[in-house]
Amino acid sequence: MLRFSNFLFPESRDPAHDQDVIQESLEEARLCDELGVEVLWLAEHHFDGNCAYVDPVTFAAAVLSCTKRIKVGFAVAQVSLHHPTRLAEQMSLLDNIGRGRVIVGLGRGTAYNVYEYQGYGIPAEEALERYEEAEQIMLRAWTSPDGFEHQGKFWQIRMPHFRPQPFTQPHPYLIRAASSEDGALHLARRGVPFLMNVQSLETTATRLSAYQRAMAESGFDAAHIARCMDESWVWRNVVVAETDAQAREIAIPAFEAMQAHRKALRERIYAEQGVIMKKETAPPARVNPDHALICGSPETVAARMAEIDATGVGGVICAFRLGPMDAAVTQRSIRLFMERVAPRFQAPVAAAAE
Repeated sequence: MLRFSNFLFPESRDPAHDQDVIQESLEEARLCDELGVEVLWLAEHHFDGNCAYVDPVTFAAAVLSCTKRIKVGFAVAQVSLHHPTRLAEQMSLLDNIGRGRVIVGLGRGTAYNVYEYQGYGIPAEEALERYEEAEQIMLRAWTSPDGFEHQGKFWQIRMPHFRPQPFTQPHPYLIRAASSEDGALHLARRGVPFLMNVQSLETTATRLSAYQRAMAESGFDAAHIARCMDESWVWRNVVVAETDAQAREIAIPAFEAMQAHRKALRERIYAEQGVIMKKETAPPARVNPDHALICGSPETVAARMAEIDATGVGGVICAFRLGPMDAAVTQRSIRLFMERVAPRFQAPVAAAAE
């Protein structure tokens, strides 16, 4: 059955309010733990206020310490901005703190915000190669406790002994992000699950079908393909209220304000420097409320979730707090979702034997 998670991606427009949004985010994490949300996903974005806590590794430690059962996932750690040895140590420590509650979501880094690479002094054009080499190093660190040597393009490492060893063996649970069909097919050929960014329902269904075909063509059996589908997630922005009208009144202004804020610094850098990572000639799915936003009464939202369930994917990453949305409004939306939408997708409990 379809599983649900929360993408905790809190915007803070005013630096003076960062501390308030960070505290509200911890409260949201505790609420999700209480209500039975399966995973709390954390983002990583820098310098623009689009993600108030900025550093998901540090924030994950705080979340794991104040919750009991919810898993904490990265969607995603921007691997190309980190030293792989340091990131491997941090993830292993989190895996121990949470006693296996960590999902290490890896990606190369933002495909849109060149200023994030500039702020870290890393050429954006090196992002993919850095990510691929860093992932290899991290996997070797986790699985080579007695040390290893690595001679690569970006890092030359002589690892004497890796500590702490991961709680989860042979290494923390890994998942990768794919923002394009080519990326999804690359992961399919490796036979691994993936995180899909916001897409229309039609694109989601088409891409998941292509993903399954590519795995089959690569020699993976039906059981393995089914397991990868069950462990893959798609992202939607979600707002639930008592009625469709109330939900749209909350969701549409917040969604539009969020999209405007997310592109503001990108456009300013382009105006000042003439540098942009991806020039979009048509509005992408992530900014189209018809594709990227599910809002309405519990009945309406459940119907939209049933459409996603029909694609065969295992879970939905629900971003509940959109842009400048008030924390209390967000919490009401999460409660309505978990109490009146999510139960419709739970497997029926077998009757007790007589």
